[in-house]
Order: sequence, then structure tokens, then C-alpha cells
Amino acid sequence: ALRVARRSGAGLLAATRTLAARMPLGRLPAEAVRRHRSPEPTREGGTVQVLTYPTAGAELANIADLLRRARLEDGLPWGEMAVLVRAGRHTIPAVRRALTSAGVPLEVDGDDLPLRQEPAVAPLLTALRVVAEAGATGPEGAGAALDAETATRLLTSPLGGMDAADLRRLGRALREEERAAGGGPPPPSDALIARALAEPERLVTHDPAYAGAAQRLGQLLRKAREALAGGGTAEEALWLLWDGTGWPGRLERAARRGGAAGRNADRDLDAVCALFEAAARAEERIGGRGALNFLAELEAHDILADTLGARATRPDAVRLMTAHRAKGLEWSLVVVAGVQEGSWPDLRRRGSLLEADRIGRDGLAEPLSPGALLAEERRLFYVAATRARDRLVVTAVRGTDDGEQPSRFLDELGVEPVEVSSRPPRPLSLTALVAELRATTVDQDASPALRAAAAERLARLAALADDDGHPLVPAAHPERWWGLREPTRSEAPLRDPERPVALTGSALDQLVNTCSLQWFLGREAHADAPPSTAQGFGNVLHVLADEVASGTSPADLSVLMARLESVWDSLAFEAPWQSRREQAEARAALERFLRWHVLRAESGAEPVASEREFEVTLPAGPHEVRIRGVLDRVERDADGRAYVVDFKTGKGRPTADEVARHPQLAVYQLAVRHDESVAGPDAETAGAALVHLRQGAARRDGGDELPAVQRQEPLTGESENWVGELLAEAAGRVLDERFTPRTGSHCGTCAFRSSCAARPEGRQTVE
Repeated sequence: ALRVARRSGAGLLAATRTLAARMPLGRLPAEAVRRHRSPEPTREGGTVQVLTYPTAGAELANIADLLRRARLEDGLPWGEMAVLVRAGRHTIPAVRRALTSAGVPLEVDGDDLPLRQEPAVAPLLTALRVVAEAGATGPEGAGAALDAETATRLLTSPLGGMDAADLRRLGRALREEERAAGGGPPPPSDALIARALAEPERLVTHDPAYAGAAQRLGQLLRKAREALAGGGTAEEALWLLWDGTGWPGRLERAARRGGAAGRNADRDLDAVCALFEAAARAEERIGGRGALNFLAELEAHDILADTLGARATRPDAVRLMTAHRAKGLEWSLVVVAGVQEGSWPDLRRRGSLLEADRIGRDGLAEPLSPGALLAEERRLFYVAATRARDRLVVTAVRGTDDGEQPSRFLDELGVEPVEVSSRPPRPLSLTALVAELRATTVDQDASPALRAAAAERLARLAALADDDGHPLVPAAHPERWWGLREPTRSEAPLRDPERPVALTGSALDQLVNTCSLQWFLGREAHADAPPSTAQGFGNVLHVLADEVASGTSPADLSVLMARLESVWDSLAFEAPWQSRREQAEARAALERFLRWHVLRAESGAEPVASEREFEVTLPAGPHEVRIRGVLDRVERDADGRAYVVDFKTGKGRPTADEVARHPQLAVYQLAVRHDESVAGPDAETAGAALVHLRQGAARRDGGDELPAVQRQEPLTGESENWVGELLAEAAGRVLDERFTPRTGSHCGTCAFRSSCAARPEGRQTVE
């Protein structure tokens, strides 16, 4: 009976026998070795394919296509397929993502993947760590255990359910509350959000529309912390965190609906169940060691490392596992993926730092030689290859030059490798089918009959529904398609056409010369990114310059640096070295400012206004524009004329031609002329200037010890006409709501690139 191979067909058996011929069998007699390596197949058939691809992405896309074709074209059940890999921790997550996104149902063995790497488990473990560390330091340590990054991660996770827009609204509201309370500049918004999450009673007075989710999560964290403090287990705290949100209900509904979202929900529910099982087993096995010990145990595991809780496998899913775990199992179709030289065979020495694996009955054994390691790896590859009954597919990446190369084991199968140079033309999934049918319906080169046939099939797909009436293919319905409806227009105008158009001086250049869409999204829709560290840097320098100009602080570097250091820690930096570097930059900027300030005083100029708010109404063609803004500094020179200074703390600067027609400086000159409260009635201007505190002047202008200064000449007569034309253009764009994107260097720092039609990454898919 041992001379008969009952699993594999003749063709497949021949390939694996070629591989087995290279495996040492010890001191067996020659005849026994011959009989062992030449079993008789019980049936014909069995195929072996060796496929190589140019990239790992192409490899995974083609594996997904191969599996779906086996299901759809050959009728092979999902449960009769398997994908085997060498190393689960490094390979399985990428394979799972690719196959799941392609619509392949998967069953991944829990002990092939660390539980902490499951996406659904991560927020629960983060929340448990927060409440456990807070409980370990007492109630007063709740805030210390919750840093800004962790708070943001929890709030945007399924436990919190907030998005970036909600966080921005909450952060702005908390900063406004801090400003109203006084006590100096408010901390960064993310720090205030973390504090509010640790103390949810701070959010009671805020609008639930943006603060409700944070308040509920904060109360839930407090409840779990109190449960642990009262002697509760990690499992009980996890249940409070899980059951106290709407996340379980959302997953259950998604799982019932099926489809790709349903498969993802099934995977998340399985992962959460595995987490609760692990917590329960840890409690039974080691007793009440606390939540932090349970977390440390999970962090130490490269695999789940608990086979007692193995769950029954789903029969309607492809098995994804390591070759080690495939021993004793078999499938009709087996794909052995990622067979690369350097990873399979993996000839690195095994074992731990203490090399406990070398301890034998007769003392300390010699470590495995490279030859023994190679034989061990070949046996593992043999195990993977012999799991297939009817079809074996071995895949690898064949890179160019020094890139990844296929394993030597591929040649040992005796099959000529086939190079596949591209991805499949279209994934065999319902989503891809709908996309192709939609494209056909609007393809002008397609025949009318073909377009009608595509539309008919889309209609049939759109009509399919489950027992609850939910559409099975919602993407097939035209109501869900982008680009078919007319652009929406608000019933309420952005600005009242009967009143002057309200704008700010700093926004004019962005609105007219840079990108009007960026202006609208950032200034009107308030969708801009939260204030950056660079903005905080600039705000601090502006405040100190104002204090010197107004006489609140002396023009003394030591005094200004003391003031700077008192608020510096409220600025958020990603690393301590960045904070030190920026503080040195701030010191250099203050030194330049003080030297410039002294030279201005020696020239006869004196400050008459600093950080002065203004509001003026100016003619703008057929419209009027009401300009609001803040003048950094206005001086009266030796001739009694007003001179406007705008401090800049960035690293860039405009060209000389751009300064000559700089909208912000021009509007500031007009504001001084029209607003008597700034420099008196009938004030004559001496021009305006950009003073770059972060940039040194040219050598002929004093060198690096002085700031770079860019002057704009006074507006007189015809030179003032361009300002009126610019104001008219700005007013017209706002009233007509013409906010079209414009590309340029400003795109590099724009927060809206991914949704901008002028950028490749933001262009609509229906264009």
C-alpha cells in the first residue's frame, strides 16, 4: 500500500517526485529508497504550473484572478482551494489584503497571524492600554496616559467614529474656549482634544454634532477604567469598550448584507471573537495578572500561540496559511506563493538568543549546517507542493538586475517557468464587471447593440435584492453613479449681492492669483488642515514684535527669549530635535528683528500702530469690497508719511515683480489712507514692505544679521488702477461663485490635492 500515491494525479506526482529525489533519506537500503520515491499513481491528470511576475503586486493580482477563474469557470468550490506561504507574519497580511479586495473569501488560521495585527483588534487594544495605564497611576493619571496621537487614533477608529472634519471642528471650538478663558495662548488643538477625551465633562457645553462622539467615548473609557480599578478583568474591560459603541451593530448589519463589505465584517468579527477568547484563556490559565500583563503577552507573540482554541473553518472560503500548518491537509487547487530566493529557502540560523534548541540528550548539539538548513527548507517546500490533488501553481517575482529572484526550488520541479508580464485586464469581480458594463454604455466606439446589451445587464444587476430588500449590486444603479447629475448649487448665495463683498487682505492674492478653489475650501468651507507648527512659530514672533512696537516689552533679546521660552512648549513638534532647531531659528529671527527695529528708529521712523485691526470699504468696478485685516506694523517716517510693514516668517519669498503688484501690501496701503484711526486723516503713504524675519538680507543690504526687506512703492495715480481691477475680479468671482482650480507651486503644500480636479490624484474618474 505504501507504493501507491492516492492524493495526486500522475502529472503532479511526477513533478513532486523530481523534488523528492533531492531530499536525503538517511541510511535506508537502496531498494527501499527506490520504492519510496517511485509510488504508483491511482489516476491520471494533475497539472503543475510555475509562474513568475515582474512585481509582487502583479503576482497577487494574478493569484486572485486564478482563484476566481477556478471558481467561476471551473466550478471549483472555494473550500477546495488554498494559498500557502513560507512566512506568515511577513507575507499573509499583504496576501490577505489583495485577495479580499479582489472578492476572494478567505479563511486565515488565527495562529498564522499575530492577533495584534488584526485591524479590528488594534483600536480595542489601544483603548484597553489607555484605561489600564490610567488605572495603574490612579484617577489623576487619566490624562497622562492619553497623548494627543493616541486620542486622535481612538476618535477616528470605529470606537469613536469621527472623521477629520469633526476633529477640526472640535479642535477649533476647544481653542476658542481656551482663548475666552484667558491665560495666554491656547495649547494645540490635538492636545486639547486629548484632554477633553480624558475628562469628558469638558464637552458637556459643546454642540453634540461635533463633540457628542468624543464625549461618549470619553465616558466609555472612564467606565472601563473604573471597572479595572474595581478588580475587573481584561476581558470585562474589553467587553465594556466593545459593547458600549455602535460598532458591533454596524458589523452585524454589514455581515448580513454580504458582498465584499460583508466579508470584511466577517473577518473583523472573527478577529474580535479571537481577542475575547484569548483574554478569557489568559484569565483561566494565569489568573488575575491584570490588563497590562495581558497586553504585554499579546505584544510578545509573533503568532497567536494558542492552539487550544482552534475554531472550525468555514467551508466556503479559500484557506490562507503557512506551509508548516498545511501538513496533513489537501485541496484540489493549491497556490504556493512568494517562493523567492533568500526567503525560501531561508538559510538563516534558527533559534533564540540562548539557543535552547541546541540542548539535547547528550549535551549541546552542533548548530545546523547550511546544507542541513537547505534540506529542511526543501522538505518544507515538498510538503507545500504535495498538498494539491489536481492542480499546483507555484508563483514568484522575477525582478530586473538586482531585484528579487525566484527560488532555486522552482527549477527542481522539472517544469518550465512561464513569465507573466502584466496584471489581468480586468478582475473577475462583480465591481469590475459593473465598471466594464458602465464604460461600455458610454463608449462612443461601441455599437448601439453592444451598448444596449450592457445597459440591459446593468438593469438586471441593479434589480437584484436580498430577502430584506437591500440591493445586492448597488453600484449597478445609475443613482449611485458619479458624474450624471448636474453640479449642485446652494440656494443661499455665498455673499449677499446687495452688500459689499467681505474679504480679507491676506486672501486676495490666493483668490485671484493663486487658486480660488483653495481659497474657498480653506477660508469659506473651513476644510483646511489644522494649524501647523510653522504657523505657531509665526504667531509667536508676531506677538513679540507687537510687544516691542507697543512698548509692552523692551527691545532686549534676553527678555524676548524668556517670553518665547514661556510659550514654546505649547507648540507641537514631531521630535525634540525639531523643537531645538526651530527655537534656534526663532532666536536668529528675533535678533534680526531687533537690529532692524533699532535701525528704523535711527532713521527717524516711529511705530504708530501695531497689530491694528482695520475695516475699509473700497470700490471694485460695479461692486464694493469690504476689506478686513490686521496691520502688523505702521510707521511714520521722518517726512510724516505712513509706512506699512508686514512681517513674514516663512522660508519663501515672492519675486520683485510680484512684490510690485502684491495685493496684500497694496490693500494695506489703501487701508492706511482710508482708515483715519490708523495713521490719522489724509495720511500719505511712503509705500509698504515685506520684512522676512527668517531670512537674512543680501550682503549689500547688511548681510544675514538683518532681515530681507522687499519694498512696494507708494500707490499713486495710474499705479493704483491695477488694485481696483484686482478687487473687481475678486468680488466678481465670489459673487458668481467661480472657484476653479489652478495649478502651480502652491500645489505642493495644498491640503486639497486629493480632491482637486486639476491634479492627477484628484481628477474625477468619470472624466
